[in-house]
Amino acid sequence: MSLYPSLEDMQVDKIMQSQNAAISNAIAQQQQQQHQFSMHDPPPAYTMNPYAQLSNLLPGAVGSTAPEPETAKKQEFFYPDLADYLGLELSREVIAANMPEYLNRDTRMAAYQPEVSAVTTVNNANMVAPVSGGSVGLQRGQVTNGIRELILCKGADKKVGLRAQAIHKGVFVCLVVKNSPAALAGLRFGDQILQVNGTLVAGFSVDDVHKLLKKSDKNNISLVVRDRPFERAVTLHKDSAGTVGFQFNNGKITAIVKDSSAARNGLLIEHQMLEINGQNVIGMKDKEISQLIAAGGQIITVTVIPTIIYDVMMKKLSTSFIRGKMDHSVPDF
Repeated sequence: MSLYPSLEDMQVDKIMQSQNAAISNAIAQQQQQQHQFSMHDPPPAYTMNPYAQLSNLLPGAVGSTAPEPETAKKQEFFYPDLADYLGLELSREVIAANMPEYLNRDTRMAAYQPEVSAVTTVNNANMVAPVSGGSVGLQRGQVTNGIRELILCKGADKKVGLRAQAIHKGVFVCLVVKNSPAALAGLRFGDQILQVNGTLVAGFSVDDVHKLLKKSDKNNISLVVRDRPFERAVTLHKDSAGTVGFQFNNGKITAIVKDSSAARNGLLIEHQMLEINGQNVIGMKDKEISQLIAAGGQIITVTVIPTIIYDVMMKKLSTSFIRGKMDHSVPDF
């Protein structure tokens, strides 16, 4: 089963598959016609140079040998102009940057090589992404819910640089201090701590977990965590006005614009934004978040969590404390 980071990717991929099928059928028809002619009969003019003439087999092409106009008209649905598709801002420059194989279609046809959709590997998961494949945010912001082990040490203050919160018998990271060992190891807000130095912490209180960390040696502190189980990442595409289609207040999504990319891709209100293109935005002012979105490129990956869970995780932390302590660095991928 194919996985797509956004609805736009799925729709564009299906368009490209339809085009590929039409090209393959045209090639097969031309080859079949060539084999039907005997060595004594001159071939039709268009078979003299099949590579150069292959593009003429597509409906609507100049000199086309494709079906009659009425039939071709029925097939035009399969060949829309991507620059106008779904309201996306898909200029030739954007297409060239994100899906150059689409622009190189005629070259590929001439070489008899079927075009394939761009596939990007995100955290060991293959996703078909003909539009989003070149997005750095897709790589940085993807949520896997997988399990990983981190090895930490203590800083000069004899701390690892995290705070936790207990929810439903689980322990979750609610603060990663900037420039701390936890931040350098790649720990993120919302990660669920499963083990500390081999000790299962399910059902532990926050104080119990903090005591485990405090008693740990200075080096080689082992944390086993599940990647952000309450969170999800949504990839969005800007329209011609540079918007992705949602409004927010204090980082909380409050409204979804009709027929926007946010609406198409299932973004919901009553969710808190945690990351923009993988960069933590908790504690940032709305103006700063808007600037990140504006500067984030044509494709934006937004990581969110239900507000009801976010409020529980943050209830003991003041806004000023979060703004002063929270790690907002750009993650590696």
